[in-house]
Amino acid sequence: MCGIVGYLGPRDAAPILLGGLTRLEYRGYDSAGVAVQNGSGISLRKLAGPIRGLRNALGLDPVAGSCGIAHTRWATHGAPNERNAHPHVDCTGQIAVVHNGIIENADVLRERLERSGHQFCTETDTETLAHLIEESPGATLEARVIAALAHIEGTYGLAVLAAGEPDKIVVARKGSPVMLGIGKDEYFVASDASAVLEHTRSAVYLSE
Repeated sequence: MCGIVGYLGPRDAAPILLGGLTRLEYRGYDSAGVAVQNGSGISLRKLAGPIRGLRNALGLDPVAGSCGIAHTRWATHGAPNERNAHPHVDCTGQIAVVHNGIIENADVLRERLERSGHQFCTETDTETLAHLIEESPGATLEARVIAALAHIEGTYGLAVLAAGEPDKIVVARKGSPVMLGIGKDEYFVASDASAVLEHTRSAVYLSE
């Protein structure tokens, strides 16, 4: 019952992401976070507790950028704390992922990735996705996400950012809903249409 929101367009992303998360509060959650492309990298803000705490934190330490992803988490793997909150990043901090679903082979993947030198910061199954994408081959983020998902057993609805590929959000799903909203020169990602209905009525749910 987690929530995903993404935005790509001409406007400041953070207020739109927070608004979308707020409209998904009814789904239940224990932590929240956002990742925004800031022009030179990815700015990450996340914490345990209600979205109003995240909103206050962003008021004190804003993130600037017009492309971002956000998430509300209901803990399944790992405690409901700031460290385990989404979004999750790779070793370099250049890839950010939000994810709904369960990666059933996460322990096996984590063990292999750690042997390859990857350093994990959380107890979540989702972090394995960030590291898999980091090491996967491909000339584009889309290709690397596809290559990483070939190793995944389980379900996922996800959105991914890469600092090196600005103004792009890559999304995919298997068993967990993800939709795309289309506005005027802007695009939205959500796990539930209620997150983006304020901005667009034109929405398409991804097929698997």
